[in-house]
Amino acid sequence: MNVVVLLAVILFVLMVLVGGRQGIRSFLSLFLNFGVLFVTIFLMTNPKNSPIILTFIACTVISCISLFYINKTNSKTITAFISTMITIVVLLLFITFVTEKSMIQGFGEESTEEISIFSLYIGVNFVQIGASVIIMSTIGAIMDVAISIATSMHEIFYRNPSMSRKKLFAAGLSIGRDILGTDTNTLFFAFFGGYLSLLIWFKDLSYSIGEIVNSKVFSAEMTTIFCAGIGIALIIPIAACINAFYLIRTREKTEKLL
Repeated sequence: MNVVVLLAVILFVLMVLVGGRQGIRSFLSLFLNFGVLFVTIFLMTNPKNSPIILTFIACTVISCISLFYINKTNSKTITAFISTMITIVVLLLFITFVTEKSMIQGFGEESTEEISIFSLYIGVNFVQIGASVIIMSTIGAIMDVAISIATSMHEIFYRNPSMSRKKLFAAGLSIGRDILGTDTNTLFFAFFGGYLSLLIWFKDLSYSIGEIVNSKVFSAEMTTIFCAGIGIALIIPIAACINAFYLIRTREKTEKLL
């Protein structure tokens, strides 16, 4: 049996044993999200399509699959979805600006030999492609923080429904602070592990520390890590504010009906 298929079977069995039906939906969502990414990449090859718009649409669909399909439609997933979309819009504008000003788009000189046989006149906006790559790299972490804060704040509110909006918002921020450090480090080590071979290559090429830091490949990856961290830090107050507003507004409506 192919190793990839064997690993997929093991993952499916574990997800079913731990998550039950929700585990099955989580496993299927992996393939659905892969399909969305594949279609998005295919559409990006057409110069007439804007990578930024396609990325926003893809992030919206991925968020719907990951939040509503897996966890079903409820107040927690709705507030998490709204928080995610607001953060994605802000990040798209910010990352597009950063990518353009830092000039990290395109290929580095280390890739010159591999791509020298190909034509570089492909008619694709590499600034927007670079921004799209960074956004796609952070969407999972952003959704994770959003649903974690939403679930925690709903649980706090249901156990203490008399809390004020200010205290509820402060509780959301407190939860977010605990998530911030671990998620940021998770992103850092995920990117570092993925590009460990690149660092070994730099060592074999006898790059100095200055040459490594100033290389386009290394700068692009560090920019991705920092932008992902900014996204995680940004969604914490956004998610806390939206959940506090929603829960207090729901309580006020209920009190009026009574």
